[in-house]
Amino acid sequence: MESPTPVIVAIDGPSGTGKSSTSKAVAAQLGLSYLDTGAQYRAITWWMVSNGIDIDDPAAIAAAAGKPEIVSGTDPQGPTITVDGVDVAGPIRTQEVTSKVSAVSAVSDVRARITELQRTIAASAPDGIVVEGRDIGTTVLPDADLKIFLTASPEARAARRSGELKGSDVHSTREALIKRDAADSSRKTSPLAKAGDAVEVDTTELTLAQVIECVVTLVEEKRAGK
Repeated sequence: MESPTPVIVAIDGPSGTGKSSTSKAVAAQLGLSYLDTGAQYRAITWWMVSNGIDIDDPAAIAAAAGKPEIVSGTDPQGPTITVDGVDVAGPIRTQEVTSKVSAVSAVSDVRARITELQRTIAASAPDGIVVEGRDIGTTVLPDADLKIFLTASPEARAARRSGELKGSDVHSTREALIKRDAADSSRKTSPLAKAGDAVEVDTTELTLAQVIECVVTLVEEKRAGK
């Protein structure tokens, strides 16, 4: 039996739409590699914070952008991320990093560095890869075989995100999501945007299992037609 055609899948969308859960499950189900690009931006932000770089100074951020060594493991069953050999999977999810990641990721030198890293990982995935983020279909992998843009209402996204961030209040989570969307959508370099040829999937009324099933079907159709 010949192995399935390698396929590169770009999944974009704002926070709280189910991107990570969907991407990991689809990759695992279809035997593809998986890359969480947001974790890479969080990792470089964590390094900047840990090393005392002034987050309000884009020039300082740009000057340090090439320093940390970021390595992403692409097994969807257990994705890993290290910075200079240190496991940062936990530390990058803190509120401190979350509140600063938009500022760091808006710096063009940071985006250039991380985009190059992402393209290298995608190109070296033997059976194909699911890459999730905010500018994958538009900037990182504009030639991806399949582009999917996940959306959901701010209320649904806030409810999901506050469920993930145990004990957080839905209203403040919603405000934070809207603020981050505005920052990510309006930045000059690689803003959060839907690619013209992306398939939009609104997850507001769907269960996670339904979203996964929908995306798996889209990938299988794309593979069959390649």
